[in-house]
Amino acid sequence: MLSVLQNSIFCKLFMALGRYIWRIWPSSILARVIKAFQDSWETSFIRRVWDGYWQMDDPAGKSMYARFLALLQRFFDWTRPAVKGSLLYKLLSKFNIKKAIFIIFALYLPIEYILRDMLSLGLASYWEELLIFFTAAYVIFRACTGEDRGAFKRASSVEVAILLFMAVGLLLMVITMPYPYIAVAGLRAQVEYMVWFFFIIRLLDSRKDALFLIYSFAAVVFLLTLHGIYQYIIAVPVPAGWISATEVGVRTRVFSITGSPNVFGSLLILGAPLFASLIYYLEKPWHKFAALCLTGLVCLCDLFTFSKASWLGLAAAVVIFAFFVDKRLIGLMTAGVAALFVVFPSVTNRITYLFTSDYAERSAAAGRVMRWNAGLRLLTPMNKWTGFGLGRFGGAVAMNNQVLEQTSYFKYFYMDNYYLKTMVEMGYIGIFFFALLLIVLIISGLRTPNRAGLGYIPDRTKDPLLRNAGNDKLICIGVFCGLIAVLTHCFYENIFEEPYMMTYFWGLAAAMIYLGYFAERKEQN
Repeated sequence: MLSVLQNSIFCKLFMALGRYIWRIWPSSILARVIKAFQDSWETSFIRRVWDGYWQMDDPAGKSMYARFLALLQRFFDWTRPAVKGSLLYKLLSKFNIKKAIFIIFALYLPIEYILRDMLSLGLASYWEELLIFFTAAYVIFRACTGEDRGAFKRASSVEVAILLFMAVGLLLMVITMPYPYIAVAGLRAQVEYMVWFFFIIRLLDSRKDALFLIYSFAAVVFLLTLHGIYQYIIAVPVPAGWISATEVGVRTRVFSITGSPNVFGSLLILGAPLFASLIYYLEKPWHKFAALCLTGLVCLCDLFTFSKASWLGLAAAVVIFAFFVDKRLIGLMTAGVAALFVVFPSVTNRITYLFTSDYAERSAAAGRVMRWNAGLRLLTPMNKWTGFGLGRFGGAVAMNNQVLEQTSYFKYFYMDNYYLKTMVEMGYIGIFFFALLLIVLIISGLRTPNRAGLGYIPDRTKDPLLRNAGNDKLICIGVFCGLIAVLTHCFYENIFEEPYMMTYFWGLAAAMIYLGYFAERKEQN
């Protein structure tokens, strides 16, 4: 079938048209207009104002929160002589605990899988909390000994927004708490793993630390990618409910060790832009080629998940990445999508199925549309501001604690929209402060590329593939685009219901903020 498609008139015409456009593009009027606009933009007043805004310091550095952290640091400084003279300090100083935490962070999903699914240990339910307590204690220990070089005093607007959301969640939990143990579990699932932002941003001491953390995560994603591609090759059996009877040609859906192709797709699109950034960041040609191959493998594996929402998230990441780095990627993505429709009919069937009346009917009867409508019905005039209650509907906590009677009006299921699930559980107040948190993260993330690249002066005469080699700006862009991809995916799945996804998300966000706001500048010759 594939050879027939490749030798078809349509495929040959498509390839010939692509070669023709590639050949005439440099001398076309449109290309000259775009080039003139780019040249004028580089020296324009608007560009200077734009860069000045995005290179601003984080306002949290002069806030009451920063003064509070400084006060805590003075207390830790007071305890330093006693701590540094203790036996515990002498013992811990012999080990590189910080690097061990980074490795455990990167291996969060494999460790979770081994403990919970392979060994079925009772520890699987508590190891995450034990790791959080140990890491928090180590962060304080470093502050007491001075080994963190004042990292404890780092104040970020994202941290302030997280703390505000946590406080609002606690207040809403107290207000709407018919079942206290469910409400506590719901709040824990909503905010617990955000604490990794606080930990990572204080454990990083240098650019080298940040790159080690990010590369460790990328290595884990690559290994899981290979496993996913292996699953596709052997056509691993999947539940019948994962594939609609109308989606012809879908032989399997890969999920690696996550247990869900949708969650696996979200993990892949979190890592894919990072691999793409390495194509521009690395200096040696064979390193760039290796990064290109890795990017292709991750994107191919995401294709094999057949998760439409993750494809949408990846497309959003490509558009933003192209805007920051190389606008030619928009055309490349368009051509790639067209080629996929030709080479993989199963992909075409799965996408075109979204626009059929059969899909609309199924979605309204038992799909996402039905679930979203059912969730919105729970927001009554009496509870629309405070919500139906944390842990009571739309997520894993509610599914594990089905205390309400199910009727034709009310049933338990996953909402398949993390934002809507948050609004139903926490009301208009909760979703407002969650949206505020994400807006602060996005604005801070948008500033990191310009700030991380302040010490680097790219040669504008070179191709984008060459002029930013070694520029930390590219790493920040790769992480930022991965975060945007996951946030896009959350419109269609409860991605943050998985502890490792929330851990990876906020940990990488902290590494991005560190590179943009707190890392030493890398000077270019």
